Amino acid sequence: MPDFILDVQGLETTFRTPDGVVHAVNGVSFGLAEGETLGVVGESGCGKSVTMLSVLGLIPRPPGKVEAGKAIFARQDLLKMTNEEIRHVRGAQIAMIFQDPMTSLNPVLTIGRQLEEPLMLHIGMTKSQARERAAELLSMVGIPNAKDRLNDFPHQYSGGMRQRVMIAMALSCSPQILIADEPTTALDVTIQAQITDLIKRLRDELGMAIIWITHDLGVVAGIAQRVLVMYGGYIIEQAPVRGLYANPEHPYTIGLLGSLPRVDEKDRAKLFSIEGQPPVLYQKPNACPFAPRCKWVLEHCWKENPPLLEVGPDHRAACWVNTKTGRHR
Repeated sequence: MPDFILDVQGLETTFRTPDGVVHAVNGVSFGLAEGETLGVVGESGCGKSVTMLSVLGLIPRPPGKVEAGKAIFARQDLLKMTNEEIRHVRGAQIAMIFQDPMTSLNPVLTIGRQLEEPLMLHIGMTKSQARERAAELLSMVGIPNAKDRLNDFPHQYSGGMRQRVMIAMALSCSPQILIADEPTTALDVTIQAQITDLIKRLRDELGMAIIWITHDLGVVAGIAQRVLVMYGGYIIEQAPVRGLYANPEHPYTIGLLGSLPRVDEKDRAKLFSIEGQPPVLYQKPNACPFAPRCKWVLEHCWKENPPLLEVGPDHRAACWVNTKTGRHR
């Protein structure tokens, strides 16, 4: 097992709502190796974003609360840091690109001001040094006339350009880890491809590790080395990207991949759809959370939630059923 730059163990996060306590993340454990790109996939509400926001101390408290777990980075537990301590980690060592750049950028501050702030705060640059570096960063992410564009406000940039600004901001302090939370969701397909290629190029140039959160399995295939599949606040399968796509073991992963159109199939099969609805997590599941929607379900699945079981080289799945035979593992 490689040494992990980030090692998360047993993370649990809840939210108090008028209807009850939502168990959003339920004992998630994973590691991120240096220079690795880790894909995190699953449908909306499965706990992908909440997991990463919990690690960075960005969960609003209340209503949210990290109930348990560890997140070891640079020999320190991020979950035990004070607000002041974790502020020096966020942006400087672990950076995050959020889903919607329009709500992530301050509409009343210029792009230059927003790029300069982390450089002065984390690196101690002077105003003029930060200004020069901000222009370099805009050029690096492919924005023309960078020096002039520093004086513009976010509404003067297109959606794709705002996302490039967010990438520039995230990379400004040369972080060791970049968390990208569905960074291409609100963009059209051609801009999505440009942003993905840009992040891949910068990853190779800067040597940083990336956690890429998405519901788009096609994007993950092109950018990640390893994939975590989440469902109902749990990691239900993890594997190297090639192994997962060639040999999915969990019924949910099989359903996700079956819902993708394929261009390499001679006989065009009908796309697969997963029946039913995701679980409402007012109670922590005692049984397999996917059991109500699973066509392979066994009696044991209703009695006990499976742990991640070894099903291949570096490949683990939380499922009692061997989907090849339909029998108990």
